Amino acid sequence: MDWNFAVTAMGILPHKDEERALSLSLTMDIPFFPQLPNLSFYEDMYVQVSSNFPGIYLDLEKRKILFSREKFYQDLEVYVENMENREFFALRKPYSTVYEDFLSKDLKDYMAIRGQVTGPVSFGFRIADEDGKPIIYHDDVREIIFDFIAKKYNVMLEELKEKNQGAFVWIDEPGLGWIFSGMSGYTDVHAKEDYQRFFSQVEGIKGLHLCAEVDVGYLLGLGIDLLSFDAHHLGFLSDDVAKAMAEFMESGGVIAWGIAPTDPTKYEDVDENLKRIRGYFEKLRALGIGEERIRSNSLLAPARCLVKAEVETDLSEEEMVEKVMENLKELRKRLLDFL
Repeated sequence: MDWNFAVTAMGILPHKDEERALSLSLTMDIPFFPQLPNLSFYEDMYVQVSSNFPGIYLDLEKRKILFSREKFYQDLEVYVENMENREFFALRKPYSTVYEDFLSKDLKDYMAIRGQVTGPVSFGFRIADEDGKPIIYHDDVREIIFDFIAKKYNVMLEELKEKNQGAFVWIDEPGLGWIFSGMSGYTDVHAKEDYQRFFSQVEGIKGLHLCAEVDVGYLLGLGIDLLSFDAHHLGFLSDDVAKAMAEFMESGGVIAWGIAPTDPTKYEDVDENLKRIRGYFEKLRALGIGEERIRSNSLLAPARCLVKAEVETDLSEEEMVEKVMENLKELRKRLLDFL
């Protein structure tokens, strides 16, 4: 598919009004179902993926996801019994009202639509057992995490494809930014091995999204087809990163350039976005990646999610995100004229 700088977004929006969030999504070239943690605890990305995971229970009053080792082993039998049950792995109310409402829309005429599932590494680091130990450090639990989320991914993809054959899902994986910490006992080597097995289980375009500052070359080596990342924070492409990107795109890989910050302290207008991304493209062209390849293998997106702004501005968080999305549409027009 020729993506031609199509505009999409990461998935998490700051909105408390579901219809307003859905309306914004449906103005994108590639709409997505919004995750709205400010609307409900159930709309949190970690809560949504936790549904039916063995050992998990929710404290709705304290807005916490809890895990019990004893409950994990008790629930395993139910998990095994339902491994072929599509409904067991589907995202359903109350874990999301937005997803089902998104699927109720007429989505067939878009070039593609997109879903997102919380990544296994992030989930494994975020959820802790009774002793405060992240469940990713338990080998038996970690194995189930990757299998469980692969099934969630495939069921969501199947449901989205019933609405639009161009549908794809990406894994939202900020936790891959943590594996490079010297404090982590789960290393980049472990993650790469697990992810290669994981991607052998999932169907369709193998997409990965994260907002963390990580080794882009490492991510491109995980066996993915599409990388969505915060491109704004790079400032410039180093020789190593540019080479890895060039090889990835030459082999058909797609990059979703998170080029427009939603953080009010880092906001840039369309001219600044254009200058920055053209600098990246010039580096790729110097490595032999032609303009047609860049155009057909690129998407545009905000740099990061915005749930709560750290500073007060004249715009609300919702208005800030909406302004950035309008900027991205203008940026696409300029890039199509330029390349």
